[in-house]
Amino acid sequence: MTRAVVLGGGFAGVLAAAVLARHADDVLLVEGDRYPSVPLPRRGLPQAHHSHVLVTGGARALEELLPGTLKALYAHGAHRRDLTGDALILSADGWFARHDTGAYLISCTRALLEHVVRRRALRGVTVWPDTEALGLTGDAGRVTGVTVGRAGGPPQTVEADLVVDATGRRSKAPSWLAGLGVPQIEETVVASELAYATRLYRAPARRAAATPAIMIHPHSDGPARGATLFPIEDGRWVVTLTGDPPVREPGFTAFARGLRSPLIGELMAAATPLGRIRPYRDTANRRRFFERAPLPEGVLAIGDAVVAVNPVHSHGMSIAALTALRLDRELAGHGGVKPCRTPELQAAVAEVADPSWRMAVSQDGAPRHTLLSRAALTSHQLATRIFRAQTLIAEQESTP
Repeated sequence: MTRAVVLGGGFAGVLAAAVLARHADDVLLVEGDRYPSVPLPRRGLPQAHHSHVLVTGGARALEELLPGTLKALYAHGAHRRDLTGDALILSADGWFARHDTGAYLISCTRALLEHVVRRRALRGVTVWPDTEALGLTGDAGRVTGVTVGRAGGPPQTVEADLVVDATGRRSKAPSWLAGLGVPQIEETVVASELAYATRLYRAPARRAAATPAIMIHPHSDGPARGATLFPIEDGRWVVTLTGDPPVREPGFTAFARGLRSPLIGELMAAATPLGRIRPYRDTANRRRFFERAPLPEGVLAIGDAVVAVNPVHSHGMSIAALTALRLDRELAGHGGVKPCRTPELQAAVAEVADPSWRMAVSQDGAPRHTLLSRAALTSHQLATRIFRAQTLIAEQESTP
């Protein structure tokens, strides 16, 4: 009998648990929070109130993993916007023409996305809420389980054939592994020097459903100030302003109106604010190279614990879905959960996340004005290449 334990019940952890339930006899998901019964932000999730989208590659992976999920999201009010046909995008060099590139995004609150996915993904998975992972058990050659603390009780050890760390940017796996005698995990941090702030709005009734995705990028020669507006469920918009915007009114709206295009600011002024303005500053790109370390058998790190790019690139949840799909294929190809194969799984995880990492670190802090970006405004072929890459569509995939 094989047991897998997943640490962290966010999007990456839930999808990993869903996959492992197909290949292990027993799957336990350890989550420090308690899931709400309706789509509400989870406690302790720093980005819960900010913009979240699934890009094409992630949406396709999610649908392959959990068929019918996209239909369920649309039924609950999520929106699909084709790029650039259903979008207004002002690049550093001008407005993109609106045409079909085969790329798209799906916008909704993170709370809705996680709620819909959990209801489909956690069948056959045991969930321990209000439970904290305290450390790994075993040695430098083999991880045998995990020590956890459950609410109101003493620490206990759970034995496992595979422990999956999906605890995100603040993962303690490197220190846990060091405690078992594993050499230090190599880590790279690339600062973005960017802050952003988000607010929800009630859209005017006539504009709620028909609003395109709107993206205002910074000018090539000015400060890194931009904005996005995405339609989400319940007739709302989520607006994010980048470039260290004010977190109080009237400065927040004035900041939006002062961008290269005042479009988003004008829409904000015509809508009804919902709740407070929420800032976010932890936008550095971080990568832990677990795959380069002599990891013990029986442990695997995924999601933001491995690669966490600047959230403005909107790749986190899509990489989580693509990773889960790759994990499913790897396990199916090797006869299920086998601790001895975890180094190969870790290398596969790194391979999935690598395109997003390279894209993020090449763009953050790089010149925003290039010959390629200018040419893409008038070349359908170049625009298609750019948007398909940004939405994580593999080069060998055909346009749907």
